[in-house]
Amino acid sequence: MQQIDVIKLANGAKFNKFHRLILFWGVLILVLDGYDLAVVGAALPSIMKEMGVDASKAGFMASSALFGMMFGAMFFGTLADKIGRPLMLAVGVGTFSAFTAAAGLAHDPITFSVLRFLAGLGIGGVLPVVTAQMGEFSPVKVRARLVTLVFAGYSVGGVLVALTGKQLIEAYGWQSVFFVAGLPVLLIPFILKTMPESMATLHRKGRQGELAKIARKIDPSLRLSGNEEFVLPMAERVANAPVRMLFANGRGFSTLMIWVAYFTGLFMVYSLSSWLTKLMAMAGYSLGSALNFVLVFNFGAMVGAVGGGWLGDKFNIKHVLVAFYIVGAVSLTLMGFTKETWLLFVVVFIVGASTLGTQLLAYAYAGEFYPVTIRSTGVGFASGVGRLGAIIAPVLIGALVALQLPLEQNFFGIAVAGLVGAVAVMLINHNLSGDRSVATPPPQAQTVSYKT
Repeated sequence: MQQIDVIKLANGAKFNKFHRLILFWGVLILVLDGYDLAVVGAALPSIMKEMGVDASKAGFMASSALFGMMFGAMFFGTLADKIGRPLMLAVGVGTFSAFTAAAGLAHDPITFSVLRFLAGLGIGGVLPVVTAQMGEFSPVKVRARLVTLVFAGYSVGGVLVALTGKQLIEAYGWQSVFFVAGLPVLLIPFILKTMPESMATLHRKGRQGELAKIARKIDPSLRLSGNEEFVLPMAERVANAPVRMLFANGRGFSTLMIWVAYFTGLFMVYSLSSWLTKLMAMAGYSLGSALNFVLVFNFGAMVGAVGGGWLGDKFNIKHVLVAFYIVGAVSLTLMGFTKETWLLFVVVFIVGASTLGTQLLAYAYAGEFYPVTIRSTGVGFASGVGRLGAIIAPVLIGALVALQLPLEQNFFGIAVAGLVGAVAVMLINHNLSGDRSVATPPPQAQTVSYKT
């Protein structure tokens, strides 16, 4: 019986319509995810005014979703490796859509915070699953680019908020931007029908017929006789994807450093996503002008994500990630001292590319680091633990804003996290990263007739 290593087959495949389908769903889901997260930042000034809360309380309200994201990333990521990725993606989309829309009905800070926490479970939950899904099926030569391209959708969601938020809020109130977020529940049946299951899950459950179908989609030129066995490399076979495997085979210290890198990266991202509008208003800009800075920030993030993915495929992705953290720290520091408006737009663009862009590249790196059978778990726990940085960020920056410190000190406080992140990535043992080998094509049979 001919054995075909499906991981090596995927690594060596050429990009085709099957990969485009996964890319489409990954981008779309993260566009919606990014909208749901960024919507609070755009609406925060109006919410503070209507509910009569100060900056410190508003920081806790903004961080409630991030607290939910911490649990969602770990819970959904681990479950996805055990029971299936398409199902957990559908659950995640349903969760963040329904509870974000419900937050528009809140009239007090406590109710709003509870609903945002519940929405956060879904917002955080889909991130590791999408990362693992794109990473598993992507050809190795373009893997980092495809994963970061998926996460560029996250920035598109932020751009949508910046483009529509001002008009919707001024015309219909801050609640309107939350109600719009309920529409993605309509996509759930299509996700379940068209998103492929993880090859590792199918192999573990002995579903060889479905593996054969996926193998033919990965490589349409593959011809099967029906006498093949689809297998995983021995290093990829992990029973039930236990969390303890994140620390096995010498991965323990590197896993901790990945968590630190995520913590600092998410600290920078969520400091800005929650408070950039307010900080720009403190600098003397109107709401419309402040949202323009948010728009530029997210465009920069998209360029940084795609450019970082390209660099990660061409060069050592670890070195590229370190450079991005350092550029993020430097540009954030400069942001507090830049006075010319046109130059500030340039700096904000670089900040977006080197903060949110950095975090998206970090997802690609973590997705590559862990074996496919624990990829959702590994990225999920890194994202979940890293959410502590996201939770602390709005509260800490809110406290700094309440102290009425000079503007540059607020940005410098965010920049320090970039330096810590750079050191953490330097300490990761890159030699432990997952199998990037390419398959030798199996002998070609004359017919394709696998019995399912």
